[in-house]
Amino acid sequence: QVQLVESGGGLVQAGGSLRLSCAASGRIFGGNPMGWYRQAPGKQRELVATISNGGSTNYAGSVKGRFTISRDNAKNMVYLEMNSLKPEDTAAYYCNKDPPYRPLRDAMDYWGKGTLVTVSS
Repeated sequence: QVQLVESGGGLVQAGGSLRLSCAASGRIFGGNPMGWYRQAPGKQRELVATISNGGSTNYAGSVKGRFTISRDNAKNMVYLEMNSLKPEDTAAYYCNKDPPYRPLRDAMDYWGKGTLVTVSS
């Protein structure tokens, strides 16, 4: 079964912190680079952080130094620690492999429901 379940979002004031969690099925997680993506209202989904199976990380410039991605390979979990949050971080956050998982013979990538992060000024 293919599954991505994100959690941990919420409403936070600017400067605050949140920790997002993602439970992924083995077909998506196993041995693959994983990433956190976000989609703000009216904007395209963007990749904000990635982590390799070995733990190497990369970040978009807009979140570097504020966000930390991590993974637990034993539990098929991915995390995103977000600090010093800004109103422009407001978005729905999704996890997926990098590049996103696409079922065989399917024309679209598979995504979970995401978790909403709202940062107030």
